Amino acid sequence: MFLANFLIALREGLEAALVVGILVAYLVKIGRRDLLPRLWAGVAVASLVPLAAGAYMTWGPYTMTFAAQEILGGTLSLLAVALITWMILWMGTHAAGQKAGLETSLAGAVDRGGRGIVWIALLAVGRESLETAMFVWATTQSTMNTSAVVPAIAVVCGLATAAALGVLIYAGAVRIDIGAFFRWSGIFLIVVAAGIVSYGIGDLQEASVLPGWGNWAFDLSHLVPTSGIGVVPYTLAVAVVNLNFMPTWLQVFGWVAYLVVVVPLFLRATRRRPRPAGGTTTAATPAPTDKKATTQ
Repeated sequence: MFLANFLIALREGLEAALVVGILVAYLVKIGRRDLLPRLWAGVAVASLVPLAAGAYMTWGPYTMTFAAQEILGGTLSLLAVALITWMILWMGTHAAGQKAGLETSLAGAVDRGGRGIVWIALLAVGRESLETAMFVWATTQSTMNTSAVVPAIAVVCGLATAAALGVLIYAGAVRIDIGAFFRWSGIFLIVVAAGIVSYGIGDLQEASVLPGWGNWAFDLSHLVPTSGIGVVPYTLAVAVVNLNFMPTWLQVFGWVAYLVVVVPLFLRATRRRPRPAGGTTTAATPAPTDKKATTQ
């Protein structure tokens, strides 16, 4: 549970940190440090989004009937998968132009006297925050862990690590291959999402929204370790990829279909994406001039 949520928060947090770094660097480059407080105000408001969304999704369903909880849980799980899948594929095809797009939007806001900068930061960072909240909630629900303590600690640690990396990258103290990081973390999230698809389908089957509950594809529940060394890897597999030793046929179909469709799309998207100069990220720093760019 900790590892899955830590990596989700790290990936989403690092993306948000890079976005903030781009916005900060642009304002510094054009000499408008006076607008930085508005930018940070938008970031602060966006940071509250996952808290509100997470609180509602965690405690709100308990006032509902069992069937309503299952319907809400299954629907939100599939919605979380849809959002994270869209984000992964969008990043694969549009990451190269993200900096230019953000700077264009910010330039327009600056030309209008700084109005709208709060909204740019709010939308850019808020999207990552909401996706993180929904995906972490979905992974927590899929492991049937009613405690919010471990996921909360994992998210805080992941976001703190992402924020520290973002600052170091902005300062030029750390250079990492962002392309490779997002590629491998994207594959990891796709595998996690496939497990959530299976879990969401199971919730909807239990609520009789989808047919097939009780039609097990196989039953290996007798192999579930209850003691000894096998408990640790089993618990880790359940927390990270939603390992299920007794799925329905529809759950198996959903898991396989998701991977068969999304993995090739993701690999195609990342192959098309141009690599940044030098293979590492300097997204938070101004682009070099043409003269410097043409010299080795």
